[in-house]
Amino acid sequence: MLIPDIFPVLAAAHKTLVVKSRDSLTTRTLHSELVYNYSGSKHITESLKRCGISESTTYVLAARFDATPDEIKAIEKLVIGKEIDLEELEGRANQAQIQKHYKISASELGISSLADAITCRIAARDAL
Repeated sequence: MLIPDIFPVLAAAHKTLVVKSRDSLTTRTLHSELVYNYSGSKHITESLKRCGISESTTYVLAARFDATPDEIKAIEKLVIGKEIDLEELEGRANQAQIQKHYKISASELGISSLADAITCRIAARDAL
């Protein structure tokens, strides 16, 4: 419910690959680092709670670095449900929850999109 667009996920993935190339992951795995970077929090546990999968999760965006076709098929078998297009993310996202989670004001949304606001926070998190 916190993913309005694929672009912030790609920004988090890029950041993940950069820290991996520097051998400076904050978390233990590349994929948990992706969730951590997307979350906007500097606390690993909080990041995984907010952006990870829980009992109340209604949809997931499966992301895997360097996935082989067999790995993609295995992931598809793990998820019970129907596959949707990435364009449907915006309609499924909970804008109020996203604004609260990332502390995005209504005035900021007047000059920017939700995805852009999240992406800026992902990019600037370590600088703040």
